[in-house]
Amino acid sequence: MSIALNTFDGLGLGAISSGTVASRVKTHRESAGYSIEDLAVTCGLANSEISAIEDGADADPAKLRRIAAALQVPVSTFLTTDS
Repeated sequence: MSIALNTFDGLGLGAISSGTVASRVKTHRESAGYSIEDLAVTCGLANSEISAIEDGADADPAKLRRIAAALQVPVSTFLTTDS
């Protein structure tokens, strides 16, 4: 599955694998010292929603924005393609 990034405020980043997004979210969560439960509380999502994102099963733009805000990183941190 890939994510069309045109829903991210015109960042024009193309498409990126949901697995890449998932691993970046998990890496940043762990770097911040958050458990899934901590991040869920901080961003107002359910534990299962965080798990689904980190498993690559979900990449809802609104959820990614909330996670980015909670981790104090720009959402593009999860989405920028490596070129």
